[in-house]
Amino acid sequence: MANEAFTAASVQFEPTLFDKDRNISRLLDLVEQAAHAGAKLVTTPEMATTGYCFFDEAEAERMAEPIPGSTVDRFAALASAHGIHVVLGMPERDVDSGLLYNAAVLIGPDGVIGTHRKSHSYIAEPKWAAPGNHGHQVFDTAVGRIAVLICMDLHFIETGRLVGLEGADVICHLSNWLAERTPAPYWISRAYENASYLIESNRWGLERGVQFSGGSCVIGPDATILASRDSGDGLVFATIDPAAARAAKRAADSSLSRRRPELYRELQKNTYLWNPLEFFPLYGRSPLPPGRESVVTVVQEKFTATPAHNAAKIIEYADKVHARDRGELIVFPELALSGGAAAGGQLRSLARESARQVDLLLGACARLGVWMLVGMYESDEDDDRVHNTLFLLGPGGVAARHRKVHLAETESAVAAGDVFTTVDTPFGRVGIAHGDDIWQPETGRILALRGCDLVVAGADLQHRMTQGHDGSTIEHGYPIPHGADPVHWHHIRVRAGENNVYLAFANTPAVGASGIFGPDTFAFPRIERMAGRDSTWVSMVVDTRDGGGRYPATTVRRKDLVSMRLPHHYGALSAPTPTEAPRTGDVEERDVASHDSGKERQSLDVG
Repeated sequence: MANEAFTAASVQFEPTLFDKDRNISRLLDLVEQAAHAGAKLVTTPEMATTGYCFFDEAEAERMAEPIPGSTVDRFAALASAHGIHVVLGMPERDVDSGLLYNAAVLIGPDGVIGTHRKSHSYIAEPKWAAPGNHGHQVFDTAVGRIAVLICMDLHFIETGRLVGLEGADVICHLSNWLAERTPAPYWISRAYENASYLIESNRWGLERGVQFSGGSCVIGPDATILASRDSGDGLVFATIDPAAARAAKRAADSSLSRRRPELYRELQKNTYLWNPLEFFPLYGRSPLPPGRESVVTVVQEKFTATPAHNAAKIIEYADKVHARDRGELIVFPELALSGGAAAGGQLRSLARESARQVDLLLGACARLGVWMLVGMYESDEDDDRVHNTLFLLGPGGVAARHRKVHLAETESAVAAGDVFTTVDTPFGRVGIAHGDDIWQPETGRILALRGCDLVVAGADLQHRMTQGHDGSTIEHGYPIPHGADPVHWHHIRVRAGENNVYLAFANTPAVGASGIFGPDTFAFPRIERMAGRDSTWVSMVVDTRDGGGRYPATTVRRKDLVSMRLPHHYGALSAPTPTEAPRTGDVEERDVASHDSGKERQSLDVG
């Protein structure tokens, strides 16, 4: 396996629709320029040889070719002459079936290495293309392990995760991205959470009235934009170090290292294949609650004193938030009641002290008519284990508890939970997660698949979470912004949008970035409120209603990005490790068994 660092180049290009000869000639010239500059891997945009906006299959048929074919042969000759690898975006015609695909072919010095067919279609592909049937592959090459994804593929957490688990050093992402400033937040998050370099080749310019976004770039495994280009044809160069990507994957605090695949079987389900207003209440089991407009607040504070002092401070916050913002649901950071991380010998005493304060917090909830998400150490009565637990407290008592599933590297004295937690409330269906839980892309997806409208996350995360943007010269139409933005990328905002949930994220102030983020990744102006570095809390109205018709009329209830998943591709995400015992029963069956035995269920209905 290759380990040496090398230069990669991203081609940004505006093809002319139907002018294949001109497009190919220009692309060959740009790829050759990259080779002369020392690039060993060169990517081109999606559908770079022909343009993108086909009206129908008849138009695409005129442009499509087999792979290999005459166009691929020309790029293969160039790759051979210069000893380079090229990823070329083009429409493909399958020689056996005659079906057309939006494809990308990886070409090496010895010819075609492999082809990716776009698996997750954007709105345009069904006019002419079949969905890709090659899955999500990682190819071993002389420069490293290379994955290829096309545009909309990357909107889904599962595709990047699949190739990340397969050890992709580099994700080559070919796109015709539109409707936002680039480098796009999704590109950054997929590189970051999978500890892979991401080489982005995006087109720019106008085609049949569609404004494309440019912003071709190379992103490092740590979310750093190594190089980028705003608009115009040209090349972007950066150094790729496969050894650095592999080390990032192995790091104890990496998202890949903290996975719990034995808990991810729900990723294979497609709960939004049918109308959710009919699916969830099937057999009278778990209808979605009505939902409503509610004021949700996140508190950005570090609680470091004793549980008694912290309880008083939490109640003081609740009084202020309720008085100023009429806050109805207040989310506090992780371990707010217990006072932050502690050494192993102190955990049980802190858990006991924290438990003694819960009645005070419940009294405040009843007095104010508010709900609170509060974290504490919790002793397990059945054995000596201590959990890092989030309690959802309401005017009527303890509504739910969530024991942290994905422990941080420093939590060796804490026992991990093994259940994802949802609860039905007046605010809608609520999912509960710690910061380290929501950091894992699988967590948000499972909670969304269960029908959550709102995810509340109490966090103490020290990871990098945001990145600014200097602005783009591409003038997107109103209301899409193109000016400078200090928080262009927010990793938790991406979590909300990719799962079509509201996400209330309360972090401690060292890194901060607390906020409440809306469910529509394509909506501008964004539906969100973020706390500044000096903020102690921020509130926002969330609306979890479905619209009142037979079918959901709101993004949070319809969940477009969840309904478009293709779970038949995702089996590897919950594959057990060789040491795991076979598992029996799914989550609903475990919940029923727990309920029947008199133990607390992790999915509760609360008025």
